[in-house]
Amino acid sequence: MAATPRFRNDASAAPDPQPSPSDRKHPVDETLPPLKMFTSGLQHVAAMYAGVVAPPMIVGPAVGLTAKETAFLMGASLFTAGIATLLQTLGFWRIGARLPFVNGVSFAGVTPMVAIGKDRGHDGIAVIFGAIIVASLLGFVLAPYFCKLVRFFPPVVTGTVITLIGVSLLPVAFNWSQGGNATADDYGSTTNITMAAVTLVIVLALRKLLRGFLQQIAILLGLVIGTLVAIPVGITDFGAIKDADVIGFPTPFHFGAPQFEIAAIVSMCIVMLVCMTESTADMLALGKIVDRPADERTIEGGLRADTLGSAISPLFNGFMCSAFAQNIGLVAMTKVRSRFVVAAGGGILILLGLCPVAASVIALVPLPVLGGAGIVLFGSVAASGIQTLATAALEKGENALIVAAAVGVGLIPIAAPEFYHAFPEDLLVVLDSGISTGCVVAIVLNLAFNHLGRKPDAEPDAESGDHEMDNPAPVAVH
Repeated sequence: MAATPRFRNDASAAPDPQPSPSDRKHPVDETLPPLKMFTSGLQHVAAMYAGVVAPPMIVGPAVGLTAKETAFLMGASLFTAGIATLLQTLGFWRIGARLPFVNGVSFAGVTPMVAIGKDRGHDGIAVIFGAIIVASLLGFVLAPYFCKLVRFFPPVVTGTVITLIGVSLLPVAFNWSQGGNATADDYGSTTNITMAAVTLVIVLALRKLLRGFLQQIAILLGLVIGTLVAIPVGITDFGAIKDADVIGFPTPFHFGAPQFEIAAIVSMCIVMLVCMTESTADMLALGKIVDRPADERTIEGGLRADTLGSAISPLFNGFMCSAFAQNIGLVAMTKVRSRFVVAAGGGILILLGLCPVAASVIALVPLPVLGGAGIVLFGSVAASGIQTLATAALEKGENALIVAAAVGVGLIPIAAPEFYHAFPEDLLVVLDSGISTGCVVAIVLNLAFNHLGRKPDAEPDAESGDHEMDNPAPVAVH
């Protein structure tokens, strides 16, 4: 008889566990033990570190900055990437996707920024910053409307743009591999190219042989090992680290007040469109991975965080920020879905940005070593774009033609750098960026072939084939 009441008590208590799943936090909103939070956040930093410091390492020398100034630019980029990541993960009001979403300096802006500031020194940086501020504020205003236009940016567009980003940056890696300075006596020497090849082999071997966290930081480890090998070769310069401070704050507008030029602003507005497209695709991918689908409000908040972070960034001498696709792969691999882990990574980035000596250590890496790793780094961006194009139904309609035309136009500045030499100088800022021109061509042709003038006789197929092609759900950058 005693068993019966005991059974009843258990039965009456049984419903209690049922509502608990609804009360339990979603994995995205869970906090982890401090040590795991830190190490998991550090892993995200390691996965993105090379990608954050690479753009300032390209832009700094191109505009004529010294090694010390370039190191300062790298520290500022780490600091502003941390701010943008915190805006994205923690958020406030209707700003932030509140997903484990990492933000950092966008590769999309590198080529246009080099075109804007080439050999102009501090003035070039000031013009770049002015253009970023205007483009970012415009993006912030457009965010609520842009998130409704996702259907006009299917994988055929995003894949083309991402592929062009990687392909456009590969010549930078080739230049680094030769030494970086075409006027130097050792430019293209067998020593430089051999060091680049050795670093490339090291990175590939580490990626193949290592597992888990170490595999994720294979590029970082490759840079370290390549630099150590380069010391006895005699191509490592310790000049930048000698003058670096242990602690420092990225002084607002260190290179002067922002300057505003129409052509530069137009170019960076196109880059902002590219960044917003990339971030939208990444949010859709990440939402699916963490089992919290990204709806319009999530995308709107994410785009606002992107654009607000980018608008704040020039104040602290940083560049335009957007999503880092490689960190989405890290979330998928580790199954750690907490946004607070990525927020911890954002905090680590801020601390690194406040330590100039940490940024200057990266300046120790010889350009040939960086070039060898850059081939993998930039090539992986192009590979992500190709992977996205694989989902773009190229056999349908004119999708293959869209890709062909956009990639062809986008490659003109790379394959024939003097192609637009007779055009007005203001237009060259846009035309000399294959990413910008390729993006415009892809968007316009996608609208022309897949959205305009085909409704009447295509109505029965719209629900199946054509609609599927326009749907942003085929996650792009993953």
